[in-house]
Amino acid sequence: RKVLIVYAHQEPKSLNGSLKRVAVEELSKQGCSVTVSDLYAMQFEPRATRNDIVGCLHNSEEFNYGVEAWEAYKRGGLSNDLIEEQKKVQEADLMIFQWFSMPAIMKGWMDRVLVQGFAHEFPNCYDSGLLKNKLALFSFTTGGSKEMYEKGGISGDIRYLLWPMQHGIMHFCGVKVLAPHICFAPEYVSEEKRKEMLIAWAQRLKTLWKEEPINCSPEWYFK
Repeated sequence: RKVLIVYAHQEPKSLNGSLKRVAVEELSKQGCSVTVSDLYAMQFEPRATRNDIVGCLHNSEEFNYGVEAWEAYKRGGLSNDLIEEQKKVQEADLMIFQWFSMPAIMKGWMDRVLVQGFAHEFPNCYDSGLLKNKLALFSFTTGGSKEMYEKGGISGDIRYLLWPMQHGIMHFCGVKVLAPHICFAPEYVSEEKRKEMLIAWAQRLKTLWKEEPINCSPEWYFK
């Protein structure tokens, strides 16, 4: 099995960095081939611009990024960094997205890499999306406690916040989504608790391939 970890944190010694390292180690032990796109280390460009299109534009009079990226993808005219990331996605059975507070660089990766024609092409979306044979898992840390992200909490149910990312991006592209792995407020707990978070992640990874994807319907998010 092949795994792509898209990792977005500036500090390797952070808990996010440790979670990424645990995933690489545990999945490699299982015989998986693991590739990491370390977006900050790569200085990945998050902005979707004219620079993503190699050669002439489809419509030089009015720039429409979605249309131009679609046309460029069809003719093999996307920039090399996007082609490289799309190859990683194509080869992956599972994509793990590791971050704190969905930084712009991670959203930019999704905007630029998962273009029309490659990841979706209406009406081929959601259950018939072009990446329908792949799995995704969002693994991330929060600044607030678990109670803050529960129904009735000040930040709202965490599932509400995941809706546009898990459903609007991943599910839209046909990807089946595993339940998110969330480490709540690691900055405000003891070192022992942070170690327990890493152990829990390693334990989950041991049986990850046996998990069933979430329902990924509005009912799951807003029940």
